This record gives sequence, C-alpha cells and structure tokens, in this order.
Amino acid sequence: MSDDPAAEIEQGLKNLGDNFRQAFAGATAEQSLRDAHARVLGKKGELTQLLRRMGALPAEQRKVVGEKVNQLKAEVETAFVERLGAIERASREADLNATPFDITLPGRVPAPRGHLHPLTQVMNDVVTAFRDLGFVIGHGPEVELEEYNFTKLGFPPDHPATDMQDTFWIRPGLLLRTHTSNVQVREMLANKPPLAVVSPGTVYRKDEDVTHSPMFHQVEGFLVDEHVTFAQLKGVLNAFAERIYGPKTPVRFRPSYFPFVEPGAEVDIGCVFCKKADGSRPGCRICKFTGWIEILGSGMIHPVVFEHTGIDPERYTGFAFGMGIERVAMLRYDIPDIRLLFENDPRFLAQF
Repeated sequence: MSDDPAAEIEQGLKNLGDNFRQAFAGATAEQSLRDAHARVLGKKGELTQLLRRMGALPAEQRKVVGEKVNQLKAEVETAFVERLGAIERASREADLNATPFDITLPGRVPAPRGHLHPLTQVMNDVVTAFRDLGFVIGHGPEVELEEYNFTKLGFPPDHPATDMQDTFWIRPGLLLRTHTSNVQVREMLANKPPLAVVSPGTVYRKDEDVTHSPMFHQVEGFLVDEHVTFAQLKGVLNAFAERIYGPKTPVRFRPSYFPFVEPGAEVDIGCVFCKKADGSRPGCRICKFTGWIEILGSGMIHPVVFEHTGIDPERYTGFAFGMGIERVAMLRYDIPDIRLLFENDPRFLAQF
C-alpha cells in the first residue's frame, strides 16, 4: 500500500486514461466499444473502483483528486460518443459500398409454410359445422349498448353479470360486450323470422386464470321459426358434436339457468381424454372423474326476448346456444392453460 493514497489514485487515473484511449481506438464494432466503456464506467468498472478509495483521502486532497476524476469521466464520455459515431458511419459506408443484392433471385432455402392459429382453426371448423346445418353468419359491434347486451335479452337491472367486477364498462350504458348474444338482438330487430344465425366474435369479461381470459372468443347461434322445439335444438347440437369431436360422440343435456332462455340446459359431451377403445369413459382428472365435459349452454329463447325485439311469442318459438372457442380448442388439443393461446410462443403454435 502506498504512503500517499492521493498519488496512487492519480497514477491510477493516468493509467486508466491511457488504457481507455487505446481500447476505444481499437474498437471496430459497437458491442466491443460498449464493453470497453463498461470496463471504465460500469458499476464494477475501473474508475468506479478508484472512486471508492477516495473516501480515505483528506478533504483538501479529495477535492483536487475529484476534479481530475470528473475530467477523466467527461473525457471518456466524449470519446465514447465520438467513437460510436465513427463506427456507425463506417458501417453505413460499408453497406452503401457493398455489392447490391439481386432481390429477383429465388431463395436458396424453401420458406417454411405458415398456418392458421389454433383458435382460428377451431373457429372456422365450428362456423363451418353450423353453416352446413343451414345457419348464416352474423356480426355485431364489440363496443355495445347496455340495451342490446343485457336489457333486451331479459337480464334484470340487478343481475350479477352487470356488476363492475364482471363487465368492462366504458361509461354508463356503454360496455365491451360480454357475449355475442348482442347479435341475436340486432338480427331479430332487423329481420323477420324464419332466422337461423351464428355469430362468431371476441367478447370481454373480468376473469383471468388458467381456464379463463379477460378477452376470449365465442360463437352464439339461434334459430327462430314457427313450431321450433327443444328436440330440434338437441338434433342440431348432436350433429355439431359429431362434426367437431367425431362420430357417435355422446351428448347429454342438464337443466340450467340463463336469463334469456327457458328452459335452459348445459350441454356435455363424453370426455375425449379418458375414452377407451370400447367407448367407455372411466373418468379422469380433466372431467373430474365424471366421464363428461361441459362445452356450451343452450335453451329455448325466452318470450321476453321476442317481446323486446318485436316478434310475436304466440306465433314463433326458437332456441339459442353459445360456446367459448378457447374451451373447444383446449378440449380438442389437450391444452392445459388458456394463456398459452394468447402468448403466441412460436414453439407452442408450431405444434398445430
């Protein structure tokens, strides 16, 4: 250890100045220049190490050495900016003077083929299945009036679905639609029966975990005509299940409540994960060992919906159903976490 710490620090500053000038002059790439800069001024840089030793100096020496430190620091920063500019200019000149590319030449390696996102694939398959059954496609706005999203569908004003913790409200009376059933209302107001419409689209609810997302995709469908029965609803959904999950897929209906249908039913299919070769389904973790998985909600359209849309409930009846496309995709492809569908990791998407 030197008897004169101030002299030792000043000698260190002189050596550091000589070293950084040589390192900066020899840097021909931006990264090597930045590495040299970090070796001087980084958190563990040489100048930083010297600064830590200044605390042991007397106050009068500390001031003198501090001025020299600041001068060196300013010199390093100025030299870094100048050298970085020189490297960038040299790189630009090299690009301008290089042999130009002939963009008309064919590629040497065949470009990999792209493919549809799994949600798009499933959405297309679901819509095609209902289109083949005679339904037409309908669309509606994602930013919707409360009147079309709730009121005309028979939701009471105090229904839990209208609460702030469930619905994204933009302002009173205006919201991000919570289902594509708003299309049902708009179609009934704009057209007279018979009607058979499916409406695919994006919907929004305040819900997020491994099986729910605040933004997800839904397909809602309905049919209105004279003498429509629940048996026809069962026939349509049985045909749909076979198209999506394969022939002889078992389907069951369980009574349930939805504000805009009466009677209402949850629709389950036989678990596609624990199915054995003989067709039996002993149960697994995914179906909670029941052998059944819920895929959608359905029911006969409530007369109050007809009244709100100007359709005579004494003359017409109808049914409606709705499903989340993410759930259909997760069941089809055995995806454990809904968030994988939105992260767009190429390694995940390449599997489809």
